[in-house]
Order: sequence, then structure tokens, then C-alpha cells
Amino acid sequence: MTALSSENCSFQYQLHQANQPLDGNCLLFLIILGKILLNILTLGMRRKITYQNFMEYFCISLVFIDLLLLVNISIISYFRDFVLLGIRFTKYHICLFTQIISFTYGFLHYPVFLIACIDYYLNFSKTTKLGFKCQKLFYFLTVILIWVSVLAYVLGDPAIYQSLKAQNVYSYQCPFYISIQSYWLSFFMVIVLFMAFLTSRAEVIALVQAVRMTSYMNETILYFPFSSHPSYTLSSKKTLLPKFIICFLGTWLPFVLLQVIILLLKVQIPAYIEMNVPWLYFVNSFLIATVYWFNCHKLNLRDFALPVDPFVNWKCCFIPLTIQNLEQTEKPISIIIC
Repeated sequence: MTALSSENCSFQYQLHQANQPLDGNCLLFLIILGKILLNILTLGMRRKITYQNFMEYFCISLVFIDLLLLVNISIISYFRDFVLLGIRFTKYHICLFTQIISFTYGFLHYPVFLIACIDYYLNFSKTTKLGFKCQKLFYFLTVILIWVSVLAYVLGDPAIYQSLKAQNVYSYQCPFYISIQSYWLSFFMVIVLFMAFLTSRAEVIALVQAVRMTSYMNETILYFPFSSHPSYTLSSKKTLLPKFIICFLGTWLPFVLLQVIILLLKVQIPAYIEMNVPWLYFVNSFLIATVYWFNCHKLNLRDFALPVDPFVNWKCCFIPLTIQNLEQTEKPISIIIC
């Protein structure tokens, strides 16, 4: 484990020192290939939606960048030593390209989180009204801009340049960047989820004990009776919070537990692995739930177009439905689809 330091360094990061020769490129190839397959599988499992958003475009671009890295590793590994456009490529460039991608991925967590949050807020508040094609072009250009900007920052930072240059001298070693951004982002989301659960743990436990599973309109649903007391309102943050927690954890509980284990054990995962589509969709669901909760007073509008989550159906979490002859249970019924 090595750490790089610089007087002019504006960031903190660590390098995971892999004291192995570059002949381990086969392992690197298999890791990236497995990551690409996982990303494609996750994209295939998501709900087929027509709603345009920034996170969808960024996930697709991430798969493309990973595929491009895999192709580069494959070509260099096959030819070993060749010249292209006057540039000599050797096994050293496999490590170099992977390091550059790792640095780029490592600095993308905060910008992606912030842009996705702004995107959902603007779509939720209906402050922007762009046509389908204009919106599609806007997201496409935004994704390209963020990739180019972060890559330019990585290549232009003096401390990163020195670390990459040093590998040309000690070419038998290939350190990988460990993102500090992903650690604190994961820590923040886990703490928020923990505090939310503590705040409404009694309501969550009561809802979990009352929940039942059935089939409705060809979908598996979870349903439970709720009180029809006049004080019950859909716009109450206190009322919606336990429902949101159940919806979120009903889909992402294994991933939340994985994040807790990683944080407790301080597992250091290279940035080129840690930035993946499942992680981005986990962040995506967290952002949608947060935006819903802060704008709960707008959720009772029937004509309101809600942001669609590819994995969690938040809309049914707060819409009360009355279903005839579903089961002998208290009416009305609140439906949650997870």
C-alpha cells in the first residue's frame, strides 16, 4: 500500500500496490470482462422505460468505456510490442491505460451524484420543458462533457502525472487508484439510511409484519392495510418515510449490507472496478427516493409525471388503491411494488 503526496495536491487518494509483474494482464482482462458482463446483465434486468434521464445515459457510456478498455488490453496483449501512428505500444501501456481509467472513474462519483440530483429535481419540479429529441441530445452532450472534463483534469494534474510517469521507471509494478469519493459517498448514504430507519423503525417493523404478497395485473406485489383515520395524508413525510424504506430495502438490501461490510472492513477496491452499473443504479434509487420525500406534497397530483426508477416502482408506494375481492382485508389498501 503506497500513498502519493504533493504540496500542490488538491485531493487525497491512495494507491493499492500490486507487487506483481505485468504478466498478470490475463487476470486484469478477466476482471474487466466480468465487470462488463455484470453491467450488461444489470442493464438487461432494468425496467424497459421511455423516460429520459442523465443516469441512464451515463450507465451506457460507462459500459462503452469499459468495453473500449477491454479491447485495448486485448490488442496490446496479443501483439505485445507494436507501433501505431508512430507510437510504440508495449505491455506497459496496459497498466498505463488502466491507471488513467481508474483515476477518471475515481473522480466521477461526486459529479455524477450532483448532476443526477439536479436532473431529477428539475424534472420533478417541471422547471425545464424540452422536447424528446432535445432532451436526448442534452443528456448525450452532458455525458460527453463530464467524461472529457474529468479526463482532462486527470491528465493535467501534476501529482497524477508524476505517479504515472514513475511507473515507466518501475514498470514491474502496477498500482491502482482507490477512490476516496466512493468511500465517503457510500458512507453518507448508509448513514442516511440508518438514521431514516431509526427514525421510523416502529412503523417499518409494523408494516413488515403486516405485509403480504400476491399477484396484481401480472406483477408480484406487496400489500398491507393502512389506517383510514382522517388525519392520514399522502403528503406527510412521516407517513411516507417507512414506505420508502421498505421499497428501497426490498430491492437494495443485499447491496446495502455489502456497502456496510466494505465500510467496516475498510476494503480497498480499485476504482476501475468500483465504478459499475449496479452501484450507479443503487445511487439512482437513493436520489429518486430523496427527491420524492422532499417533494411529498406534490405526489398526490394525478397528472404528475414521476421520474421512473428502473428497479423500484416508487409510484405505487404512496398511491392508495381499492381492489375488489383481492382478499379479506381492511380497505383501502396501499400497494407497494418492489
